[in-house]
Amino acid sequence: MPKGPFLASEFTPTQWSITEDKAQFGNTLLHFIESGWKETLFTKKLYNRLMNTFGHIAHYNQAGYYSEWFTTELDRLRFIEHLLRWPCYGDPAFTFCDVERALQREVRARNYCGKQQVIVAEAMRAFEMTTLEKLEAKYRQPHSDSPSLEQHALTSSSAPQPTRNPTEPAQGTLF
Repeated sequence: MPKGPFLASEFTPTQWSITEDKAQFGNTLLHFIESGWKETLFTKKLYNRLMNTFGHIAHYNQAGYYSEWFTTELDRLRFIEHLLRWPCYGDPAFTFCDVERALQREVRARNYCGKQQVIVAEAMRAFEMTTLEKLEAKYRQPHSDSPSLEQHALTSSSAPQPTRNPTEPAQGTLF
């Protein structure tokens, strides 16, 4: 019994991979996405196959690949969008293009892109609200009837005001 929607009978074997390998890759990638991109599920086997599909290239290592595509919600959205845009070149007897197409269909059917867009929008809103709260705490002063010490110091007429001849330029010379 397969651990996902893909059956080996759906795919064409290659000289180097049997149909069970192709089905397992598709099911494993979907399970990884469904898990919320758990790093523990991003195995060496998944990395080795994924770096050779959807036009991806090998990064320096497995950790570098994970860091590039799965660290933030926006990275994950970029990954899904890239997966969906890939034209799936090749002949299934030589490449995993049949699995790529099947994964694209399943990712669309499960609306991963739309779901991830919502997650990114929520994360962005949360970040912006936190930033807004910090800025308001820093710059918004509570209103009171009496002027603050800073306001009093700025408007106080007791401080001597420098006088300037209005016919002279505000800045003299730089040299």
